[in-house]
Amino acid sequence: MLPDFHFHILLYLAIAFCLALVSGKLIKLIKLPNVTGYLIIGLLFGPYCINLIPQAAVDGLSIIPTVALGFIAFSIGAEFRISFLKKVGKTPVVIAIAESLGAVLVVDLALIFTGNDVPFSLCLGAIAAATAPAATLMVVRQYKAKGELTDTLMAVVAIDDATALIFFGISTAIAKAIESGGTDSLLLTIIDPVVEILSAVLIGAASGLILKFLVKWFHSRGNRLAIVYMMICLCVGLGEMLGLSALLMCMMLGAVFANTSGESDKVFEQTDRATPPIFMLFFFLSGAALDITLIPSVGMIGIIYVLFRIVGKVSGAWIGGKISHASAKTQKYLGFTLVPQAGVAIGLATTAMSVVPAYGSSIRTIILCGTVIYELTGPVITKMALKKAGEITAE
Repeated sequence: MLPDFHFHILLYLAIAFCLALVSGKLIKLIKLPNVTGYLIIGLLFGPYCINLIPQAAVDGLSIIPTVALGFIAFSIGAEFRISFLKKVGKTPVVIAIAESLGAVLVVDLALIFTGNDVPFSLCLGAIAAATAPAATLMVVRQYKAKGELTDTLMAVVAIDDATALIFFGISTAIAKAIESGGTDSLLLTIIDPVVEILSAVLIGAASGLILKFLVKWFHSRGNRLAIVYMMICLCVGLGEMLGLSALLMCMMLGAVFANTSGESDKVFEQTDRATPPIFMLFFFLSGAALDITLIPSVGMIGIIYVLFRIVGKVSGAWIGGKISHASAKTQKYLGFTLVPQAGVAIGLATTAMSVVPAYGSSIRTIILCGTVIYELTGPVITKMALKKAGEITAE
């Protein structure tokens, strides 16, 4: 392991860019997604391996992943055009609920049947619903995936954040009631995530209307791009300050803007051209933050969580596809595109530490370990599923 050189933070930023660019070229030689290369190279040169990018540098650059998630959510929100929703109908909503619930129930049952405490199983199973939209979006963009499966996927990952919060709120409320031996606060605990979601949606929608009017007043490309940066930072900042989902707020920002502004297509195209360097750093730093030393400590419970979450996602998406009469390829492959898990899951694991303190540290360790595995394998599985479905035609 290399010593900590204590470079200026901008030198670490330059090194991160250089390593990410090289990894993007190398990973293409073995036909894997760029995001996998960014994660692996970040992991190798981060504080838990070679240590060229020490923990202090990762912490110093932490604002980049935070803002990047805002841009990712903003882009996903653009998929929620009313014309598109009319076209796909109820399918994404039904599948999002089914795949989230499937992951929760399958992990819950697997943990309980293997002798784990019910409150612990409920809390860990609740986090299984969360999916990371960032890796999915990057794979779709890199390979220019197009088709019914891709369209449905983009809508599902946008809804998934809301369904994950709801199921987490319900599960942890039940777990807390079992732990305390009473049910007085059960209803209030379940209502909390609903209020959180509605608040985030309303603030994000209002921000979308503000963005629409600001775009009318400013016409140059540079000014419009600056306005988008401003509104995304505003939503992320308010989310952090108020304890609301910044992802949901930024999704609503993009969705309302896409549906109310005649200039939205131009602005989204401009934003898409300006964000690749941010996303590159996001995945590099995400890789650097992955602590692979945790893997040996999770044991059989971690293996159960990692494997049965995938079973729940795949089977839940298949059932949701059946109920909503989605196409055969959507039923078959959509669940495999929902494997990545990262930021939202880690946030929920942190919350679980205060909900069930007796199990909090174990839950967080398992989720962090799962993140390492899912983030490294998820993009590859997503690419394979989209290719099998015939929606990636060229590399």
